[in-house]
Amino acid sequence: MASNATIYKATLQISDMDRHYYEEHALTLARHPSETDERMMVRLLAFALHAHEALAFGRGLSTEEEPALWQKDLTGAIDLWIEVGQPEEKTVRRACGRAKQVCLYTYGGRGADQWWEKNLATLDRLNNLTVINLPLDGSRALATLAQPNMQLQCTIQERQIWMADGEHTAHIELTMLKNTSAQFRP
Repeated sequence: MASNATIYKATLQISDMDRHYYEEHALTLARHPSETDERMMVRLLAFALHAHEALAFGRGLSTEEEPALWQKDLTGAIDLWIEVGQPEEKTVRRACGRAKQVCLYTYGGRGADQWWEKNLATLDRLNNLTVINLPLDGSRALATLAQPNMQLQCTIQERQIWMADGEHTAHIELTMLKNTSAQFRP
């Protein structure tokens, strides 16, 4: 974590009807100085979609060897590597070599679409990679929920996501660009 990272605290109540997962998590997010509210909140959304007792945030943008989130088994092997944004194709390939499953959340509208078109041929060959796109209005709505201390409720049902803070609600519909795992359901 960068020494001048901004710390955010979030209490996240998750009601995931698709996975039958209902828990509350007290989370600490370190926001790197170059990270936007939008990216940080996409990381938080990825946590909600994959919530598990072993899921943890990586050390952030300043550490290339770690993802945004990851889940390791008891031996230290990486079960799940989650990245957000538009990473270099080489970075994605390396992650696929290190983890059983890699999940990438893209966002940013046209920029994300262009990134996917440019990298589709290479990334399509990676058998353990899932790529999901958040629509621009969804990621921007998430960014408006960012506060230093957050009390958030996340409801997931039939691939529809609602993230709310009591006053505002962000509704997100994910687009699956590449799915490699039948048991994988964000």
